Amino acid sequence: MFKVSEILHTPPPEFSSELQRKVYETFSALDIPYGRVDTDPGLTMEDCRHIDEKIGVRIVKTIFLCNRQQTEFYLYVTTDDRPFVTREFCGALGIPRVSFASAEKLWELTGVQVGATTVLSAILPQAAGVHLVMDRSVAESEWYACTDGTATCFVKIRTRDLLDRYLAGKELSIID
Repeated sequence: MFKVSEILHTPPPEFSSELQRKVYETFSALDIPYGRVDTDPGLTMEDCRHIDEKIGVRIVKTIFLCNRQQTEFYLYVTTDDRPFVTREFCGALGIPRVSFASAEKLWELTGVQVGATTVLSAILPQAAGVHLVMDRSVAESEWYACTDGTATCFVKIRTRDLLDRYLAGKELSIID
């Protein structure tokens, strides 16, 4: 049985990464209310369904991409049921072909391991050059749920708080 805690409204008692610490510090500093659940490692879509049921909203899918030269990087936030089509993504942004970036670059630029990719990592200094891209359906939803930078803790916040406060000052492309 996949473990999902009750919804909590306090930070984890111990942080497992610098990003996780910064996420909760930022929520506190910006007075952003959140709910979170502690889980077994949520690595599959089936795992995420258990989490979705507990927090009452679907976890977004965040993909880390790069160009062929590995000089441009993208954090793409979409819904879990939308297949990733390179041609559509690149066409919407007017960019050359992209592919999945390496686990090493994911860690280096966003401070997360595979399975914990999150747009919340945009607050890290090393993520400053990473392009943020979000599907319009996600940007227009009332709630936003994702990892907190770990594969064992998922947070739910209002999407407006994410876009208008947490990501304030960051460039975000919204695509259809």
